[in-house]
Amino acid sequence: MTIDNLPVFSEIQSASPSAVIELFTLQLTTNLHGTDTTYYFHAGINESGYNSGTIRWNDNNYESLPIQAEGFAYQKGQLPRPKLYISNIKGRMSAILLLVNAITSGNDLMGATVTRIRTLVKFLDAENFTGGTNPYGTPDPDAEFPREVYVIDRKANENREIVEFELAAAFDLVGVKAPKRQCTRFLFPSLGSFV
Repeated sequence: MTIDNLPVFSEIQSASPSAVIELFTLQLTTNLHGTDTTYYFHAGINESGYNSGTIRWNDNNYESLPIQAEGFAYQKGQLPRPKLYISNIKGRMSAILLLVNAITSGNDLMGATVTRIRTLVKFLDAENFTGGTNPYGTPDPDAEFPREVYVIDRKANENREIVEFELAAAFDLVGVKAPKRQCTRFLFPSLGSFV
């Protein structure tokens, strides 16, 4: 299946496409954060507005949490380094940071994986809507734009209102080399070159 045949691209090119829904996952790992937990959240509210803002997508519940994400566009010759501003309502993000920092002091979620998932209202699960039927189309858990996966590079700001993170591609972090092995013209330095 080519990218042109994906249902989201066909729908977005139609005369009246449905709204784009932006979902996020925050995945922690045991070796860095002391727990293997995934948090699911989104920036808006559910279409019905009655389900406490939770969106059901692909067998996961995405909690409503005010979030702003920017900087995902690619620039010529430069990888994007997006910024994520997450609301700290009721100290939710601060609590997660405290939990992680109790295990690895000063970690501040560095190395956690953030995945940005975008789909259209037309493809959301039927249970998101009043009456249990999607009035905009047929639910399809595979209909999504290509996922964008980043790693938290650093926590830029934390206060009562927001927590700001700077994201980077997994190989765009300090100290990460690609390829991991270095190739030189010398196989055995003591023997010299085979050339």
